[in-house]
Amino acid sequence: MNTEQLKEKVKAYWNSQACGTEFIHQQKFSPAYFQAIEDFRYTTEPEIFSFAQFTRFHGKKVLEVGIGSGTDFLQWVRAGALCYGIDLTEEAVAHTTHRLALHGLMAAEVKVGDAEAIPYYDNSFDLTYSWGVIHHSPDTYKSLAEIVRVTKPGGTIKLMVYHRSSLFAFYSYLKHSLLRGKPWRSVSKTLYYHQESPGTKAFTFKEIKRMLSSLPVDTIQLNAPVTKHDLLYYKAKPWQLIAYGLACIFGWNRTGWFMLIELKKRC
Repeated sequence: MNTEQLKEKVKAYWNSQACGTEFIHQQKFSPAYFQAIEDFRYTTEPEIFSFAQFTRFHGKKVLEVGIGSGTDFLQWVRAGALCYGIDLTEEAVAHTTHRLALHGLMAAEVKVGDAEAIPYYDNSFDLTYSWGVIHHSPDTYKSLAEIVRVTKPGGTIKLMVYHRSSLFAFYSYLKHSLLRGKPWRSVSKTLYYHQESPGTKAFTFKEIKRMLSSLPVDTIQLNAPVTKHDLLYYKAKPWQLIAYGLACIFGWNRTGWFMLIELKKRC
C-alpha cells in the first residue's frame, strides 16, 4: 500500500466516526451529544487542560491541526483566541461547525486540510496545536515540518503523539500479538494494524529528538506521564493495581501513552 492509498484509508476511517465520538450514543449534533463527547474526553484525558493552557492564548492567533469533534477547538474559541482549524475529514469540519453554532461562537476559519500540506502561509500563527493527530499521518515528519513552518518565529507548538515505550503500547502488544500466537510481531506492527485508523504509529523519545534536530525549534517539554489509559481505567480493580505497580516500577513520567511535546520556534 502506497502512502496515498494509506491516507485515503485513514481519511475513510475518521470520516466514519469523528475522533471522540465512538463511545457516544446521544442523538448526533444535539446538545447532549456534544456534552457527552466533552465529558468523556476530559474525564479520560484530563492532562489536556494543563498541557494546552487554553486561557493563556487569549487574543493570540491559534491553529489546531486535526480538530476531530471540535472539543479542544471549542476551548480555544471560548478562551478568546483567534482560531483556525483544519482536519483531513469533512466529518470533523461538520462536527466543529455545528458545535460552534450551537454555542453561538465564531472561529476565523474551519476547513478541510491535510497536515502534510497545511494550507496557510509561513510564520502565520502564535500557537500551533495538535493533540493525537500526526501519528496517523503516513508522513509524520512532513506533518511536523509543516507545523513548524506555519508557526511564527518565537511562537509555540504543542503536540501529543503516541509513545511506543509505554505501558499502553505493551498491553496492546500482549492483547493483539503475544496472546494471539504472534509473539514475533513488533509493537510498531501491532499498533499499525490495531490502534484506531490503519497505519497508526507511536514513537520513542529518541525518534522524536531525531526529527526535531533538523527543525528550527527549541524543546521546552518532552515527556510521557502515565495516563488513565496506561492505568487501565476501563478494567477491573486487580488489573488496575497491576498497572499501577508497573507504573511505579518503570517510571511515572516516561512510560505514558501520550508523549507531550512543547516547542518554541527559533527567531
